Amino acid sequence: MVSFTKLFTAGLVATSAMAAPMEAKRASSGKRGAAYNDITTVSALTSAGSISWAYNWGGSVSGSLPTNVEFVPMLWGPNFFGGWVTAIESALSSGSSYILGFNEPDMASQANMSPSDAASYYMTYITPYSGQAKLISPSVTSSTDTGAGLSWFESFIGSCSSCGISGLAVHWYGNTADEFKSFVTQAVDTASKYNLSEVWITEFALNADMNGAMDASATAAFLNEVIPWLDSQTGVARYSYFMCAENYLLSGGTPNQAGQAYISA
Repeated sequence: MVSFTKLFTAGLVATSAMAAPMEAKRASSGKRGAAYNDITTVSALTSAGSISWAYNWGGSVSGSLPTNVEFVPMLWGPNFFGGWVTAIESALSSGSSYILGFNEPDMASQANMSPSDAASYYMTYITPYSGQAKLISPSVTSSTDTGAGLSWFESFIGSCSSCGISGLAVHWYGNTADEFKSFVTQAVDTASKYNLSEVWITEFALNADMNGAMDASATAAFLNEVIPWLDSQTGVARYSYFMCAENYLLSGGTPNQAGQAYISA
């Protein structure tokens, strides 16, 4: 599944590849992250001290993050190869310790790549930095369609076994906490099958919240159940709810009921 916000993100990050060098950021020990388009919104989620990292689907931070929040760069897809080297070298020199792979390459409306093409691109553009950062796989959807989701990832990793990847990134959109836990457990098992040490859930949300939080109390109840569970899962390294933005986790520039649950659960 995909929202207008996600589609619009690609246009936002296209202009960020040549951004000025960012200040160095070091990650805290937490797993919780902030997925943002507008960097000025991130500080609203950091008051509880539970946000340790952030990303914007792009290679450059596009501003300054709060202290102790690590920026994690992503190579969204082929449209951003041109500015990648400048962006990633700036990010790494400023303290980023991970690199995220492509955004939903198993989806036609997103990065849209075959597993073999993605493996070739990954080896060319991301693998050369394996000595400088931990490398995370392309972020696949939770689709169970043939050739999508975790099945796409398994085809990809079969062609990219020498890419230096240490973690699996996944996205999930669904309806219940039980569905979410089942998918994450499957992702952790899949990562273990390929000797990957960690799983990142770089986007997840209830289907009802894909275009904004429709019922903040329902979202809060979901987050109050799944966040402690995620924190207890040794195979889950990091996660970020979709997303740090007005009418999602924020209302009037401050955490709404869902946002409060996300940062304090």
